[in-house]
Amino acid sequence: MKIKSALISVSDKSKLKSILKVLKKYNINLISSGGTYKKIKSLGYRSIEVSDYTNFPEIFDGRVKTLHPKIHSGILYKRNNSSHKKLLKKLNFESIDLVITNFYPFKKIIEITSNHKKILENIDIGGPTLVRSAAKNYKDVAVITNIEQYKKLISELNLYKGKTSLKFREKLSREAFAETAGYDATIYNYFNSISKIKIPEKLIIKSNLIQKLRYGENPHQEGALYSNHSDFKLKKLQGKDLSYNNYNDIFSSIKLSKTLPKNKGTVIVKHANPSGVSIENNNLKSYISAMKSDPVSAYGGIVSCNYRMSFKVAKEISKNYYEVIIANGFDKKSLRLFKKKKNLRLVDSSAVSLEKNNKIISGINSFLVQSKDNLIFEKKNFKVVSKIKPSKKLFDELLFSFDVCRSLKSNAVVITQNNKTVGIGSGQPSRVDSCKIAIEKMRRFKQFKHNDPLVAASDAFFPFVDGIEKLVQAGVSAVIQPSGSIRDKEIIKYANDMKIILVFSKTRHFNH
Repeated sequence: MKIKSALISVSDKSKLKSILKVLKKYNINLISSGGTYKKIKSLGYRSIEVSDYTNFPEIFDGRVKTLHPKIHSGILYKRNNSSHKKLLKKLNFESIDLVITNFYPFKKIIEITSNHKKILENIDIGGPTLVRSAAKNYKDVAVITNIEQYKKLISELNLYKGKTSLKFREKLSREAFAETAGYDATIYNYFNSISKIKIPEKLIIKSNLIQKLRYGENPHQEGALYSNHSDFKLKKLQGKDLSYNNYNDIFSSIKLSKTLPKNKGTVIVKHANPSGVSIENNNLKSYISAMKSDPVSAYGGIVSCNYRMSFKVAKEISKNYYEVIIANGFDKKSLRLFKKKKNLRLVDSSAVSLEKNNKIISGINSFLVQSKDNLIFEKKNFKVVSKIKPSKKLFDELLFSFDVCRSLKSNAVVITQNNKTVGIGSGQPSRVDSCKIAIEKMRRFKQFKHNDPLVAASDAFFPFVDGIEKLVQAGVSAVIQPSGSIRDKEIIKYANDMKIILVFSKTRHFNH
């Protein structure tokens, strides 16, 4: 299809010169609006302004520019339909064979301002309307919706001497409808946000492909990574491509490490479950404590540090085998050391912050949606129900163990001492079995001191005494768990009889 005329109306005017050069080469007439017209003129190219083309001025402060029958008739008429052609000629309208546009930067605007009036003015109407018209009539019209497509258009025009192929136009049409759908989704979700609607009538997700993965959890499954951010915050610095399972572990580890005190926390994750967690002022000690909590499970896992990676810590990490190392940046010496392990993936998470977006899980022809469990623990969320009260230090230890516990797969039980995990049991149908696993690991790896108190956390209440009994028999002297069991009084009585500390949380923290 030979392109005779093109309509250009763009918000992002960068790289415009490259496309103008090739349009001029093939004698394609240009129609442009407002600021785009001025930019084209300043670059030394000829164009007719939309208002002159339609013989109708831009009105309402530019809200109405390209919304005109002459524009959309020129785009939408069918070139192989004789009645369409006759009517176009009768109306003295001309064909428009190429539309180049990109939209007002709505997403960027809502990220930098809460001024609703300004936000409304950045909802593009003319651009998406042009795109939909051109995309619908792709058999006759080509449509460009972002500057990344300029190179492809230039190659196509050069290949076919000013023409475009049907296959190319069809591809552009598909991408155009994706662009308008994503744009509308952003606007829709903005209105849900300002109206404080957490569960909307329609779930519309706008997300961009970040990476097509080799496969999913298993080789026979397809896998991909998407993000609703224009700038994906995780930065891979070296190593093999990240897999589906790598990303799953990365998200689990960062979610926990970012809740720990800044510049002190180390999390080691294996199969989306923490195997060791530690908080230490000394980063080297923090890593060693997390690793020694369960060195067997740590092997082949992922290390996530909420501090900048130093050479000392890197040197110690290098003694073990890991799939991925995550940190809030890496110093030059640590990077040089890790480069010796070419397959080791290094990920910089310094730009990542925990979000309040909903958690979405796919089901059978459905999606499960819920708000994320990112509750910040405060003293008012807990109640000491035992006669013996914890010191501030011990209470903080209990909160640490409870924070780790909610990152594990239910049923989950965590034993900690001095802000480090010493025993973890998770993912068991029986809470008692989780207690047994946590105790067995504590005894196996012997990372606890006999003179310091051991504390335990459970992600849900103990329905019977048997679970908490096993923990006490293993030396635990303080327990934190959600309330809500019909046998809460029995648990409290047992704690008082055993002279241990018992703290109830007002919230439960299952992680299925």
